Amino acid sequence: MTRYLAALVSAALAATGLACAQAAAEAPFQPLAHSALISVDAAAPTPDTLTLRIRHTADQTPVAPAQLAVTTQGRSLPATPNPDGTWSVALKELGGRAPGKLDLVIGHEGIRELLSGTLAPPAAGTAAAAASGLVRDHKQLAWWILNITIVLIAAIAISRRMS
Repeated sequence: MTRYLAALVSAALAATGLACAQAAAEAPFQPLAHSALISVDAAAPTPDTLTLRIRHTADQTPVAPAQLAVTTQGRSLPATPNPDGTWSVALKELGGRAPGKLDLVIGHEGIRELLSGTLAPPAAGTAAAAASGLVRDHKQLAWWILNITIVLIAAIAISRRMS
């Protein structure tokens, strides 16, 4: 009986962990800014990092910019290129605040463009929204699981002492 209860508790905790891992899947790209030549999409895989994808507007082929400068709220943010052609922007300097309006200076193919855009909050059905609201939305469920686990452990301990 006690093995059955322990297996049940383990399965419940594993299912909760699996749901959290699936919800924290890769954040989808959202349109940030565009011009006649290029379009910029953004994704926020973590609260401290913003990933930018820069493509040609006409045929959606990747652009390899020679220069990328990102500023927001009067601060310049460091941008580093990734091997897959995207750029990572560190948001640590903002102190957890949302970046709001971003100004991008992109140098590509001998042209220098200034683009501005506002990063929209994730939509309700996206994985990023699910990951950000997972703990907040399921806090009561987590407390119930924790309380039931503690009661089951106490019941197992008391039953072993009685026998």
